[in-house]
Amino acid sequence: MRHTKVVTLEEAIRRSGLKDGMTISFHHHFRGGDKVVNLVVAKLAEMGFKNLHLAASSLSDVHAPLIEHIKNGVITKISTSGLRGELANEISHGLMKEPVVFRSHGGRGSAIASGELHIDVAFLGASSCDELGNASGCPRSENAKSICGSLGYALPDAKYADHVVILTDDLVPYPNVPKSISSCDVDSVVVVDSVGDSSKISSGAIRDSKNPRDILLAKQAAKVIINSGYFKEGFSIQTGTGGASLAAVKYIRESMLEQGIHASFALGGITAHMVKLHEEGLIGKLVDVQSFDKVAAESIAKDQTHQEVSAVEYASADHIGSAVHALDIVILSALEVDVDFNVNVLVGSDGIIRGAVGGHPDTAEDSALSIIVCPLLRGRIPCVVPKVTTLITPGAGVDVVVTEYGIAVNPGRPEIAERLAAAGLKIVDIHDLAAKARSIIGEPDALPFGDKVVGIVMDRHGKVLDEIHNIVD
Repeated sequence: MRHTKVVTLEEAIRRSGLKDGMTISFHHHFRGGDKVVNLVVAKLAEMGFKNLHLAASSLSDVHAPLIEHIKNGVITKISTSGLRGELANEISHGLMKEPVVFRSHGGRGSAIASGELHIDVAFLGASSCDELGNASGCPRSENAKSICGSLGYALPDAKYADHVVILTDDLVPYPNVPKSISSCDVDSVVVVDSVGDSSKISSGAIRDSKNPRDILLAKQAAKVIINSGYFKEGFSIQTGTGGASLAAVKYIRESMLEQGIHASFALGGITAHMVKLHEEGLIGKLVDVQSFDKVAAESIAKDQTHQEVSAVEYASADHIGSAVHALDIVILSALEVDVDFNVNVLVGSDGIIRGAVGGHPDTAEDSALSIIVCPLLRGRIPCVVPKVTTLITPGAGVDVVVTEYGIAVNPGRPEIAERLAAAGLKIVDIHDLAAKARSIIGEPDALPFGDKVVGIVMDRHGKVLDEIHNIVD
C-alpha cells in the first residue's frame, strides 16, 4: 500500500495537535522573500488559535502582517534572532505584552537541542519535497519556483520539534535526494503556490557596496587580516553581511593569489564571493548554514564540497564539534562599538530594533581573530561610542575594530597590535575614536526610553545579557 503525507494546511494543523499557548517555529532562509510565516499564521488566525509563541530563526520587513495577529491575540510571544521593518518598529514602541526574546543563531540551536526552547509544531518551507517528507532547499523540477540552498537554521527544528510540517512549492517523486530534512522527521507535507521569492534572499543587510568609504574600510580590513599572523596556508574565514566586510573578500583574494595561500574552508552565510574563490581553488570547502544569494544556493545544489550545516553544528557553544571552534578569522559589521569593544548590531541609534543578533557573538567569541568593520560616523550618527545602546557581543570576544580614522586593537591582544603596527598600519586607542566622533557631532540627546521591557537579549550560553526598553514618542 502506497503512503503519502500530503495534506492541506488546515489538515496538517489539525493533525499536529496544536493547541492554544503552544510554540510554533519557522526558518528565515528566504529572508525578505519568505511567504510561509504569513501564510501559516493567517490560517491559524482563521482557525481560531490564540496565545501562540512564535519562535522564528529571524523575522524581517515582510512579516509586518504579524502586527495584526499580535493585536488580536493569536501571537503573544516571540523568540527570534532579529526583527526589522514595521513589525520591529511597533514592538519597539511597546506593541507586545511580553518582551521578545533574542538569541544568537548558535544560542537558538543550543536552546532547541537542550529543550530550553521547546517547539511543539515546526512549519518549514522547502524548495522541494517528496510525498513522504524528504525535503531540500534546492529545487528538483524543471519549472521549480524557488531555491534557498542551505536549510541550516531549519534543521534543529526538524530534529527536535514534536511535530514537523513541510510546506513546499515543488512536490517531486520519491525519493527526493540529496535531502536536507529526512522523511523520518516529518509528519505532514503541504503543497502551496509559493514558499518564497528567491530573488529577495540577498535583500536587506546583504549588499555589495561601491561606496568609497566602504571600499576604504574593506582594504583596511584586508590589510589587518594579511598582517595578523593568521593569514597562512589552510586558514579559515567567515564574513558578515555588511558592504565593507563583503568587499574585503575581493582584496584578500588578491593577496591569496600573490602569495599562493589557500583557505581550508569558508563558514557561515555563504555568498557569491566565497563561491567564486572556492571555484577558483582558493577555498577548499564551503560550510554553509545559510545561502546568502542565489549563486550560493545554486552552488550547494551541485557541489559536494559545498556542505550544508545545521545551526547547532555551525555555532553552538555547547558542542565542541561546532564549526566556529575551528574558525580562524571572522569579519563582522556593527551598528555601534564602545570603548570596551562591546558591539551592538540590533538596536539603532534611535532606539528602534532594526537588525539581528545572527551569528555575531558566536563567531566573535570562538574565532581566533574577530574583526569589526564600521565607519566612525554614519551621517550624523556615531558608531564608536562610550557605551553601546544594547549589548549583543561582549568586548572580550572582539579583537580589532577597523574605522576610516584608524584601527583599534583590544588591549587583550597586544601581539596583534604589534604585528599591525610593524606593517605600518595606523593603530589608535578606541577611546580616541569615540572622542573624535563626539568632537564632530557633539553630545547626542538621550534616547526617550520608557519603563517597559520590549526585548530580552540572551547570550549564547543561555543567560540574560541585556534588556531593550520601549521608545516613547
